[in-house]
Formats: sequence, C-alpha cells, structure tokens
Amino acid sequence: MDNRMMLSAPPMGWNSWNTFFDQINEELVMETADTMVREGLLAAGYQYLIIDDCWATRQRDAKGALTADPVKFPHGIKAMADYVHGKGLKFGLYSCCGTRTCANYPGSFDHEFSDAAQFARWGVDYLKYDNCFRPNTVPSSLLYRRMSMALRSCGRDIVLAACQWGTEDVHQWIRSSGAHTFRSTPDIQDSWRSIASIATSQMEKQAYSGPGCYNDMDMLVVGMYGKGLNPETSVGGCTDEEYQTHFALWAMMGSPLIIGCDIRTMTDKTKEILTNRDLIAINQDPECRGPYRLSVYGNPDAFVLVKSLSNGEYAIGFFNFSDVAARVSLNFWDMGLSVSSECALRFHDCISHEELGVQREIFAPTVAAHGCQVYRCRIVEDHP
Repeated sequence: MDNRMMLSAPPMGWNSWNTFFDQINEELVMETADTMVREGLLAAGYQYLIIDDCWATRQRDAKGALTADPVKFPHGIKAMADYVHGKGLKFGLYSCCGTRTCANYPGSFDHEFSDAAQFARWGVDYLKYDNCFRPNTVPSSLLYRRMSMALRSCGRDIVLAACQWGTEDVHQWIRSSGAHTFRSTPDIQDSWRSIASIATSQMEKQAYSGPGCYNDMDMLVVGMYGKGLNPETSVGGCTDEEYQTHFALWAMMGSPLIIGCDIRTMTDKTKEILTNRDLIAINQDPECRGPYRLSVYGNPDAFVLVKSLSNGEYAIGFFNFSDVAARVSLNFWDMGLSVSSECALRFHDCISHEELGVQREIFAPTVAAHGCQVYRCRIVEDHP
C-alpha cells in the first residue's frame, strides 16, 4: 500500500461532534452510514463518516492501548469501520496530540506510533487530531510532525486532519508536517455571527491552502437550527438563507465539507443545500485554487470572491454580510477583463442552476441580507 497519499480535493463527510457531542454509539453510527447512502450524500461526494471525541474509555488498558467504550461500542471500533466500509464509505476517528483529549479521554501524546498502528488495524481512513492538553514545553508543530510520521509508517493510508485551531501561525508550517488538512479557526458555532467571523478571518490565508493540504474552516452547521447536544456549538441556529451562504463560502474558499447536523432528520432544504452539485464542483475543482476578494464600492459589508477554476472558468460569489438587502456590484475591469478585450462573461447560476446568458462590463445583483449569489462563468468573445 502506498502511504504517500495525496488528497486531490478537500475531503467531504460527516462528523458526530457538532450535534451529538458525547452521546455517540453503534446505533447512531450505523444509522448515519445508512442515511448517507440512502439520501444520496455518498453519491454527492461525502465519503467520510467520522466519530469524534468521547468514543474511548477514560483510561488506556493494561497494555497501554486505546479501548472503545464497551457501553457505546460493545462490538468495538473495527466492527464500526467494517460496517461503514460495507456501505462504500470511509471511516474516521478522533484523537489528540496532548495527554488527554478535549473531553478528557486519553490522548496520543507519546503513544503516536502504537496508536497509529492500532488505527490501521481497525481500518481507520481519517484521523481528526486535536490540540488539547499539550505539554506547554512542546510546540504543536513537533507533535503534528510526529503523528504524521506515525501514520505514514503504519501500513494504511490515513488522512491526517490537524485540528490545530489556527494558533502558532499554523498556516505557515502545517503543509511541511505532512498533514492533509489544518483547522485554522476556533470552534464554529451554529450562529450567523460565528460563520461570518470565521470566513472573514480566513480571507487573507487562502494562498496557504491547496492540493494535498487544505485550510479547514471547521465543520458545517448547515441544518442544525439550534438543535444538538453540544453546548458550545448549539447556540441558536441560523436561517436557511444564512446556511446557504455558509455552504457557499466554505465551497468557494476550498474548505473541507464535513456535515455536522443530524442527517437522519434533515429537512428537504438542508439536503438541497448540502447536495448542491454546482457548489460542490467548485469546492472539488481539480486546481484547488483559493479565491481573491474584491470590495464593493460604498458597502463595507459586501464583497465579491473570484476563484479560478479548471478549463478556464471562474466561480464568482456575491456576498452580503449586512442586515438589509443590498446591490453587490462587480466591475469586470477589477477581474482584469477590460472593455477593450472585446470579451464578456457567460453566467450560470450555481444555486438556481439556471443559465443567465452573457453579461457585459458589469454585473450587480441584489443580494439578500446575510445572503449570497454564486455563478460559474466563462469568458466569451463579444465583438460589437
């Protein structure tokens, strides 16, 4: 097996933490796996089912090995991985670079190689690796390098998702550690304020994300509606308009798309947002380029993101963070497309999936409060 794996696009999947917190068990895992397949999430690209913190016993066993909680997972972790694999999905698990996990279960500090070998025996495909209870004298860069080395020598391809929270200038060194994704932000909350704050904080770090190592802006809260058992995440909920904007931002900015709601009870609108084929295609574009930001004259709460795509196309997102509807304008000159070029842009609406035809020189849709409009565009000749 080749352990020099390279992810060709940001990973997509589902994680238990946002909604279920410590209330995880075999039944939830199996029902979620079934739902991912039945509701078309796997077909849309969501392939990883990830069990987050609180899956283990409070202490290692007599031999120093991690052990699954016998009440939550009486058949063990390998049985869960086998079930998930049997559905055509990939299986993810959680650990931490410190002595304890964030919820006070055993961490992998100084157990990296033995834990990596055990994860491989269980059939783990993805490891979310957190940053709690790390000894103060040890930089996280060393600990993420150490686990990367352990995973690369364990005999199985395992994605290393470094949940480092954006401290210690992680964006500057994480790619060299061998990690495949890196958390660049504090934990997300199910609120518009949290979504907007996270997106804004990452605008200037888009150049650090790309093939093989992706900037993870944290899991999606789409479809949570203020529900869930996690007291840190479930703080009020958002409107469908805000969830649509959240998903579009994460897609445009190349973040992993990891669902955090209870997909067993998701609404039709939640499913529509999460399975939007046009936005997913932007997120999964082979070139994996970050977008650049253009300001909007006279409106500091609005902006445009422009992302170069393969095949010479562009994704253009119009975002309005203000509390009232606003006209968000893009002068094609600011993209580099001048009138003298005798070219225009052909627009495809990535949310309605409609063709808007050729637009010339400027495009200025009215965008709802906390809303967005996203288009896939191609340059076309436009001779007078």
